[in-house]
Amino acid sequence: MNPYEDGPKREVTATLVKLLVHRRTDRGMRLEPYASRCVRAGEVHELVVTDHTETAAGARIDRVGFLGFVEIATAGVLDRGDEVWIGRRRIGVLLGFDGCHFPNHYNVLVHADPMVTGRDLNLVPEMSLVFRQGVPGGMDECGAGAPDLTVIRL
Repeated sequence: MNPYEDGPKREVTATLVKLLVHRRTDRGMRLEPYASRCVRAGEVHELVVTDHTETAAGARIDRVGFLGFVEIATAGVLDRGDEVWIGRRRIGVLLGFDGCHFPNHYNVLVHADPMVTGRDLNLVPEMSLVFRQGVPGGMDECGAGAPDLTVIRL
């Protein structure tokens, strides 16, 4: 979030449609140069967790845990620094996007440490998910700031 340019925005809601349960240490994703992406209701995107923090365009993302695919329910804007919540559990902070499967879907990269999978979080299809606007001082478009990336477990 850039507090000098960004005003308030609505939450983007989604529903888990497919659970993923694996990890990789050699994935080779590349960060897109965009700090934000618009998403439409009905689109399906993949949620991927990483412990990487680099946000430069083209940064290589190897260490990943896969959460699953989500269907966007409420259209809106996803921004680097947004918080990702499933129920009352904060999963992490949106790091960026990998477009290796686009236009089919984006890999939405979420920073979290430890790296978890959908199985680790006991996720099941039909769970609701929310992307909430980040707070100033969180991870901004330059990667600056020190967001609180604690994963909350219930």
